[in-house]
Amino acid sequence: MQLNFFEHSRDTMLRNDVVAALERRDAAAARAAWCAFSEEFALDETVAPLEILVRAVECRSREPFPDHQALCDARRALISEIEPAALRILGAKDGSAWLAPQWRVMAQRAARLAWRPDRSEDHAAALWLRAGDWSAAIDAVTGIESWRRIPGPMGWMAEARYRESGLNGAWALFAELTWLSPERFDHLARRISDATLQRLLKRFGAGFEGDGTAADLAWFAAWVLTQEPGLAPFLGQAQRSLWSQAEQGMRTVLELLGLERQGRHHEVVERRKALRDLNRSLFASYMATR
Repeated sequence: MQLNFFEHSRDTMLRNDVVAALERRDAAAARAAWCAFSEEFALDETVAPLEILVRAVECRSREPFPDHQALCDARRALISEIEPAALRILGAKDGSAWLAPQWRVMAQRAARLAWRPDRSEDHAAALWLRAGDWSAAIDAVTGIESWRRIPGPMGWMAEARYRESGLNGAWALFAELTWLSPERFDHLARRISDATLQRLLKRFGAGFEGDGTAADLAWFAAWVLTQEPGLAPFLGQAQRSLWSQAEQGMRTVLELLGLERQGRHHEVVERRKALRDLNRSLFASYMATR
């Protein structure tokens, strides 16, 4: 029993030496520790993922990516090889923290690459989000011409604002994203998993009569106002987008809320008719609270 315990302690000790060097990002120490570990415990299941992490630390390149393909190759390697190894060895929380500098360096190396529609994920903004640097992500998106009209960059900006300022700070961008790409908003909402947002989405799904697809989410911002009129100051900051019926619906609800506060009943009646003509389910949601 003592011998077995000793052997178990020996592999744990050597493995921990590798992990400690990796956490310090000491490439030489990590390689030496890995060699010692793999020499004695070549069949250990952590030998391979540890070497992946050692190689990641040894790669010290800070040179800008020459083109989008080079960035794509590096990004895919990080996602398919380095990230799984880090999460396996270090666990979800510590692994994600260890990966952040890897994403940060990649974002810095990608800074000179312009946005390309055919390379929708190969841009510094997406990498800054993975690194957890919301301010840098915002700056990177701002540098994309007409980003408010492009689903990918619009989604990045909405997420960065949410991460930086919380739900109230992101409502306007969420509204614009639902009009521009309800599918993109659907994916974003699922990923950030905000409790308040999820509660509203669940109620929306149960009460709004649409076609049952993500396209219904184009009406989400307008519907939210019928349930939570106190969000009007935040949603009202949304900039004019495609002027779709869903956007007109939210603008109309905003008008109605203002007219109701002012007691302008005749105009309220007229705007209610306009809302009914735009979407009867949205109109029903509005009237149910009156």
